[in-house]
Amino acid sequence: MLEPKFAQIKQHIISKIKSAQWEEHSKIPSENEFAEQFSVSRMTARRALTELCEAGVLTRNQGLGTFVASFKSQSSLLEIRNIADEVKERGGQYSCLPITLESMSAIAPIAIALGVEIDSQVYHSVLVHLENEIPLQVEERFVNPEFAPDYLQQDFELTTPHEYLCKAAPLTEAKHTVEAISPNAEMCNWLALYNEEPCLQVIRRTWSSNGIVSFTRLVSPGSKYRLGGHLTFKRNK
Repeated sequence: MLEPKFAQIKQHIISKIKSAQWEEHSKIPSENEFAEQFSVSRMTARRALTELCEAGVLTRNQGLGTFVASFKSQSSLLEIRNIADEVKERGGQYSCLPITLESMSAIAPIAIALGVEIDSQVYHSVLVHLENEIPLQVEERFVNPEFAPDYLQQDFELTTPHEYLCKAAPLTEAKHTVEAISPNAEMCNWLALYNEEPCLQVIRRTWSSNGIVSFTRLVSPGSKYRLGGHLTFKRNK
């Protein structure tokens, strides 16, 4: 069965980027040029470019054209770091307690977040990250099996999901939502909280060059974890 034309255009663009024929920040052909090359309507070509822009592979500049995006696994404010490295840098002893590792049918919110069909199979994990045997963070992650087929076979007591996914599907983009929450009883149990201490919750989606890789919820006690960032501002001359 032949792929739809818009999917063929997407694959063509991705192959050009992967082979380094089109490098970061380089301008790519226009919608009209793709439409002519693949003998399709401009609307079909636009769909291909739009989906790759939404996935973080391309970026558009009004009036200038479409360009290959910068592939950096961080947002403008929050750097994505491996929690095991953070703990070790502080001189602590990192460990992990796996709670859940399973394949499941994607309900609507998960399917939408991962860009897959409802009821399709996705991977689901719940891990507790510990520092000096004290719970530091609960990580609940949903993964698209297409980009990380061996996810459930990993020993997460030896490697973190972040480490595995960076190798299996190198990250190109991440989007975050950060908020304070009141943990439920299950979360209090995982984090060994004996009162209703406010927690910090980070919701994160990550992309590789081919699409959305994972949708993750990170929950940490407010007294044990914080987020920081560094911004550099240029002076106007």
